[in-house]
Amino acid sequence: MAGTRSRLLEGALETLRSRGIAGTSARSIAAAAGVNQALVFYHFGSVGELLTAAVQQGAERQAAAYQDRFSSATSLRDVLELGRSLHADQREAGHLAVLTQMLAGAQADRALAPATAAGLDQWAAQIEAVLERILGGGPLAGKLDPGGLARLAAAVFIGLALYGGVDPGGAGRALAALERLAAVAAGESDQAGLRG
Repeated sequence: MAGTRSRLLEGALETLRSRGIAGTSARSIAAAAGVNQALVFYHFGSVGELLTAAVQQGAERQAAAYQDRFSSATSLRDVLELGRSLHADQREAGHLAVLTQMLAGAQADRALAPATAAGLDQWAAQIEAVLERILGGGPLAGKLDPGGLARLAAAVFIGLALYGGVDPGGAGRALAALERLAAVAAGESDQAGLRG
């Protein structure tokens, strides 16, 4: 039974990656998993519930894989470099495709929104912890909201993922501008610390 559930979860993610939300059905997921489509309903009750479970499990697994790298970040520049690396890794593995498909699906089917938001929160929580650590002892402590900044960072990288799909050069320029902004902010933070 656990093997069938796992195959269905993986099949759901693969179907989102390869067929998009519009091509995701009990039949297409079951075909990707190599099982009878009735097992989708037996194990999960509905395609939506299966997608919810698959996205949550996938996000938890992906965020956990990066936990050590988040823990070792000590500056805003480190966070941006990690973001650039994470973005490339997630795009290549097809995880960004899953996320963008779930975001699109949640616009039409609000039942998908909580799972999509929970998946995004896996990343935002790690970014928030890093920002609290980096900003906590400096002159910006108490002036910025690490939780809000973490969600802004997640939104920016989702936007860059979508933008990069139609204008890779423009997305590259946007990321470079963001890196420059972080360098300026880090410099001003350092100078404020010297003045304090």
